[in-house]
Amino acid sequence: MSRPLFRPTARQSLVLAVLAIASVGHALVVRYFAIEQTSVALACQAGADTWICASMRLLLALHIPPWLGITALVAALLNLIRPSVVLCAVALVAAGHGLVIYNTTLSALAVALLVLSLARPAPEPE
Repeated sequence: MSRPLFRPTARQSLVLAVLAIASVGHALVVRYFAIEQTSVALACQAGADTWICASMRLLLALHIPPWLGITALVAALLNLIRPSVVLCAVALVAAGHGLVIYNTTLSALAVALLVLSLARPAPEPE
């Protein structure tokens, strides 16, 4: 008898969808209202202490070496080996930010691995 495929429950799927939408939404806000707006970017570089500047500094620190893409890829690989909702959530959030903040190669590979992980058998109960 074959094991069932890894499928999150309806509640888990809803939480994953909300996390993915919030991640992409936050990345879009930071990209288009902070990074690409010259006046806001210059104000943040001059030392403005707002949430958008803190978000921009954090995302840029994670972008310079491609930490968003690497995090998404590692979480997606671990999720492919041993499916878990937590690993799926980490990979979705990191990949969502990475796709919007110019870490597209590794983040897109992570999304592809997440899709493949849905075809894996669910882990056996311990």
